[in-house]
Amino acid sequence: MLSIANPVRFVSWLSGKTLAMYDKKTLIDEPEKSMTGRVVNPVIPSCEYALAETKLVQVSEVGVKNAAKYISQKMLAESYSPRTWRTHPLHICPPEPYSPTESLTKECLNWIFLISSLNFSFWSEKEGTSERYGVDWRKGWDTEERTVHTGYWSLVAALNRALEENIPITDPAFYSSEVLCPDSLIVNVFRAASQSTEEVPLLKERIAIMREVGSILCNNFGGSYLGFLNAFQRGRKGRGTALELVQMVTDTFPSFRDERWVNGRRVFFWKRPQILVAETWAAFYPPSPNAPHPFFPQSPGPCISSLTMFADYRVPQILHHLRILEYPNCLIEKLKKGEDVAPGSQEEVGLRAGSIVAVERVRREILRLRGVVDGDEKSEPTGVGEEVTSVLIDFYLWDLAKKIESGEEKVEGAETVEVIPAHRTRSIWY
Repeated sequence: MLSIANPVRFVSWLSGKTLAMYDKKTLIDEPEKSMTGRVVNPVIPSCEYALAETKLVQVSEVGVKNAAKYISQKMLAESYSPRTWRTHPLHICPPEPYSPTESLTKECLNWIFLISSLNFSFWSEKEGTSERYGVDWRKGWDTEERTVHTGYWSLVAALNRALEENIPITDPAFYSSEVLCPDSLIVNVFRAASQSTEEVPLLKERIAIMREVGSILCNNFGGSYLGFLNAFQRGRKGRGTALELVQMVTDTFPSFRDERWVNGRRVFFWKRPQILVAETWAAFYPPSPNAPHPFFPQSPGPCISSLTMFADYRVPQILHHLRILEYPNCLIEKLKKGEDVAPGSQEEVGLRAGSIVAVERVRREILRLRGVVDGDEKSEPTGVGEEVTSVLIDFYLWDLAKKIESGEEKVEGAETVEVIPAHRTRSIWY
């Protein structure tokens, strides 16, 4: 019988007072290496194991090949690259060239960190209606035109609105303090648009996480994410990689340890720690791919291709639409009925593990189509390897899913099936 368990215990969670420490840190004593000698992200083999054990979601090799060609062509046509991150109108972009002493650098990093800490569970019970939770704010920093932002963008808009109202909501010293930043103020920061009849999901959990991560930054890293990154660089003499930074995040912050136990084996998903590192990498990606990255300045560089996609509820939806993932009829019917998928259930683990494995296979197929050897370090300094990563494929697929949802775009030139609802799991992990 399949056995799936959560290795964490959140004591006094709903009281909003304290976030209990996990049973263990996520230390990987003997990192697995690929045939090229590169350290393998433990997310990949553990999710391959979970996918096989759950025996529910399947990865279609035919679908991978067909969709990889489409995705590769679209990413090339749209010039999708790490620098695309800077084009989103709600993003706070760091100054260029990189300057650790400029206040905007620190502010941008703190903004990225808090967003990644709270980047979970935005699906709505009132999906597709104006009553769903949304935040009324500007369409972007450079316009006065307003709109109601929903989903993930409601989080970004809420924090941006607070900053505009002179609330230092992204400062760890502020949001970790119940005196300076009482719960009632955080409730106001996340206030819903007038037509919304929902509050932001899991608000108590979000407040608890803010207290936890903010306190850790203040007590150990000088009160900023920049201090955390400086400690990372010092510890590795500037030679740290993106995967090593992910590891440091999971070792340091309990609320980032996104893991399950499946039949006695630990399975790593690491959605939020990986997206935190990926956002940091993309936001500060230099104008020239040949220039060193400010947070991964020494060889071997970021090695961003070692990160996986970010297993949430939106990307599996588009992977199924593109016929990359195959679902059994019982799961399709459950999703169409809008039934909840329990955290840690066979369905949830299969969906998340399947998405990670599927995007890895899409990445390898795109590399094959472009004539790049997977794991060839020589390709990365020229930008080729970094243009074909699971991180960028995830960014592209997530954007595509949102465009399809809004009716802005539809897939043409690739085989698809009907878009079915995303799975509904209330969780702090995604």
